[in-house]
Amino acid sequence: MSLFREIPPTAGLPIYTRELFSAFFQRNQCASLEEDFKNYLGVPYAAVTYSGTAAFYLILEALKTLSPKKTLIIPSFICPLVPLAIKRAGLKVLVCDINQDNFNFEANQIKELCSGNRDILAIVPVHLAGIPVDLRALQRIARENNFFIIEDCAQSLGALYQNKKTGASGDFAFFSLCRGKGLTIYEGGVLVCKPEFIPAVNAAIKRFVKDEFFSENIKILELFGYWIFYRPLLFWFAFSLPQIFWKIQGKAEKAFIEYFTTDFPLHKVSEIRKRLGQAIFPRLETQIAQQRQIASGYISGLKGREGIKLITEAGGDFSNYPYLTLLFDDPAKRDKALQIFKGSGLGLARIYLAAITDYDYLKDTVGNQPCPNARYVARNHLTLSTSTFLRPKEQDSVIDKLKKI
Repeated sequence: MSLFREIPPTAGLPIYTRELFSAFFQRNQCASLEEDFKNYLGVPYAAVTYSGTAAFYLILEALKTLSPKKTLIIPSFICPLVPLAIKRAGLKVLVCDINQDNFNFEANQIKELCSGNRDILAIVPVHLAGIPVDLRALQRIARENNFFIIEDCAQSLGALYQNKKTGASGDFAFFSLCRGKGLTIYEGGVLVCKPEFIPAVNAAIKRFVKDEFFSENIKILELFGYWIFYRPLLFWFAFSLPQIFWKIQGKAEKAFIEYFTTDFPLHKVSEIRKRLGQAIFPRLETQIAQQRQIASGYISGLKGREGIKLITEAGGDFSNYPYLTLLFDDPAKRDKALQIFKGSGLGLARIYLAAITDYDYLKDTVGNQPCPNARYVARNHLTLSTSTFLRPKEQDSVIDKLKKI
């Protein structure tokens, strides 16, 4: 077991001391973090929120003032917080399966779900693993059936779909600034929308987002913890040690940080954490280039290998590759890989443990309809870290061991 060198499974940006100093002591920075996002994404509006989930929830509350419809379609392989936010907003969840070899909605099923259903409020395509999903068919269906598109860009900041940043094509979008997800303020999110929806969004923010001095100061303290522990020599204590604790308790969902409730915070983000985001922002493009370089090394090393399929960007698109996802043709091979790399500290992991309909604590929210393709992906996938901490020799070692499997 690697106690003294652990690579994070996702490519989060480490926080530098000078950036922390800037956040606390340089109060005359130009513009704002919101302006940085507007300029970077090419959108007319951006609001920094407590989390990506909070951003999504505020979108839902805004939508409730724009339409009487109640149902949102989500993909079958998704973060549990998405249906929980829908539940908290008093809306309904309808699950559509994904494809077996990528994260797009299954084409026939999405058409069937939308056909004749007059209660569809919105559809939530997810750019999972930084891979832009195909929005063309969804945009056509949305126009024909008069519902909204909310892009889930929690993992795709900096990715491009048809030469536009992900988040700039839908009616609404939300991003995550959580720890380990690229640009981070430890816990945070960003909400963007088209111009005509700005008044509804601002009204929702005014209604639900309040100051909470104590909670926000806890986040600032945790930010210092991230600054200290988000490095290979200490990451085991912050990441793997809690996993071991929850596994001993027999609570896999908590071990893999996949157990949540509807009681997520919504409070305002302090100017300190926003200034930190501003200080980190100039490093974003360089970081994405490094992630893509590492992903390219995996792709070239494993390309054409029998029994393995890599989930990569479509032609003309551009992924930020916060990690690279591969699918084994046999779940036994995936399990063997997990065993071989157990305790190696090389950042191999999984996105989600199961299809969203297979989490027991979500049954009342998402239903129990079978999602065979998501189940296939859950059983057969593995993720490869594109963290800047990964050394070339370590990457070569991962590729060699995977080839042997």
